[in-house]
Amino acid sequence: MLDFMENVQNAFYEASHWNLDNSYGALNATARALLDFQTPKGLRLQISSLAAPNFATSYTLGTVGVVDGSVSYLYSSLPLTRELKSSNLDLHHVIKGYRHLQELRKPDEDWWWEIWHDGKRIDRRDTLLYGRIFLPQSRLEALYLRRLTPTKQLRISAVSDSSLNNGGTILTLLQKDTGKYSTEYMYSTDSALMGFRGLYNFGVDPRLAPTTPVTVPQILDPVHGRFSAGAELYYGLLNKSGGLSTGLRFTTLPNHPGFPYTMTLTMNPLMGNLSSTYALKAGPNLALCSRFDFNFYSYESELQLGCELWRRRRNTEVEWAVKKLRPDWKRPAVAPDDDVSGILKARVDQDWRIGLSWEGRIKELLFTLGASLDLKKREQIFRAVGIELQYSS
Repeated sequence: MLDFMENVQNAFYEASHWNLDNSYGALNATARALLDFQTPKGLRLQISSLAAPNFATSYTLGTVGVVDGSVSYLYSSLPLTRELKSSNLDLHHVIKGYRHLQELRKPDEDWWWEIWHDGKRIDRRDTLLYGRIFLPQSRLEALYLRRLTPTKQLRISAVSDSSLNNGGTILTLLQKDTGKYSTEYMYSTDSALMGFRGLYNFGVDPRLAPTTPVTVPQILDPVHGRFSAGAELYYGLLNKSGGLSTGLRFTTLPNHPGFPYTMTLTMNPLMGNLSSTYALKAGPNLALCSRFDFNFYSYESELQLGCELWRRRRNTEVEWAVKKLRPDWKRPAVAPDDDVSGILKARVDQDWRIGLSWEGRIKELLFTLGASLDLKKREQIFRAVGIELQYSS
């Protein structure tokens, strides 16, 4: 489950019209959500608040052997309108699961962002500032995010920790998203790492609008899926080492008549790693996923299976009684997940290592209950058990 500050950052992306899914880093987002979810360890409590549309705070207290915690602050120059109270927010915004990719959106025109007053431009670029300190380790994290143009974004993240080389590291990303393709240029002070990532979407270019009226005979069959290809290249100037990876993805779009599904294939030719994933939305409440990894050099392989099940409350008896007693009564509109009682996630690999997670909401609290098991170690089957509670106002 996303913590409060991650949800606030996603709200900033949504308000500034930035597509998180249209990047090479999000190529395997569905598989990671269904197979690489984190299970809590020990007890962790988070209390957060959006004190104003532009300012948020969060406090976390945990106990995993020792008592630790963190304090976070976030400022956004763009007012955030998404519902963030734990009692009212949409669970789909905080629970990572199967990702339904939408139709590519045409980027905003540059002049849409212009604000003029008395013949002078007074508009400013949207900016997000975020800081978090971990106690008692005194580890500090910071984020500077700035929208440069409707298609460009600058992201600078930093970590200060005495356990890291040189006491910390800074990562800079210059991102560009035109809808048809996206690029990222990155530089990290760790080993003076420089890199490039890109993703290209085949098919219709959302930037191009039809210049002639469309008549009935000209209407083409709707596109039910999207094929994307991308690559990543990076090189460390200090350690004189580099890396390369490529990937393919095919996913269905909302107008697909059958079950939604996503297939990906990624390869790292230098390390010899090949990974393929297949995720299927088998129903409104069920998603299945598999991943197969293979190494050409060592001939080692790994298989993982996972699922996600949304459990909903049954009110058939109440609805039947309402129809009999008050057939003309209309129930008030409720949130899309108002009837959700919990979300179960499970994964297992070929070595019988199992991960379980139960997420949901009780009154005004969001909770995550999880466990990691290793069935081959009979003397200690449970590797970790924990619960995480979140409250936001």
